[in-house]
Amino acid sequence: MSEEGLFVSLAGMDAPRTRPLNSEDGEVDEATLVAGLQAGDEAAFDEAVRRFGPHLLAVARRFMGHEQDAQDVVQDAFLSAFKAINNFQGDAKLSTWLHRIAVNASLMKLRSRKRNQERPIDDLLPKFQDNGHMADAAARWAVTHDTAVDSREMRELVRHGIDQLPEAHRTILLLRDIEGHSTEETAKLLDITPGAVKTRLHRARQALRTLLDPHMRGALA
Repeated sequence: MSEEGLFVSLAGMDAPRTRPLNSEDGEVDEATLVAGLQAGDEAAFDEAVRRFGPHLLAVARRFMGHEQDAQDVVQDAFLSAFKAINNFQGDAKLSTWLHRIAVNASLMKLRSRKRNQERPIDDLLPKFQDNGHMADAAARWAVTHDTAVDSREMRELVRHGIDQLPEAHRTILLLRDIEGHSTEETAKLLDITPGAVKTRLHRARQALRTLLDPHMRGALA
């Protein structure tokens, strides 16, 4: 499928198919879909975009924050997948394979994006006195995890806070806490050790709390 053709398919991925693959109920099984993709069938490409496009877009949005960047990531992911479809062996579900490609495409996009808001991680970590006590003890937040998730304003604050983290720590937080990957999966995606994932995740969570703390303290007033 050409890049132009993919763009057209993505633009209409929520619309019904006009040329369904050969099946009784219009929803082909995965083996038939994969065979069509590997044969270069345009209808199979359209079906894959329609079926998996919304999920991949949701994945990209979690990483990118900006709609256009997320759409670019999905287009890149599908292009990469379609070029490599003959290498798909069926060891995992097609959706899982595409999900992994979308995550990698998101990571590549993040690495290429200029980051003017990024702050050094050490500036965001808790400060300790010589006696080992925190210089500024964290206040208890009136906003709970559940109410924060339900609040659009709070979600935007969290998103903005994550965007300010250094890339290495921000990516770890996205993969582990937002995307839900395990420590081992995250380590493989980033080609680092599980120990490094745990260390960076701990520091990223501390830094994010520092960034959110002024807003949470305000909620107590």
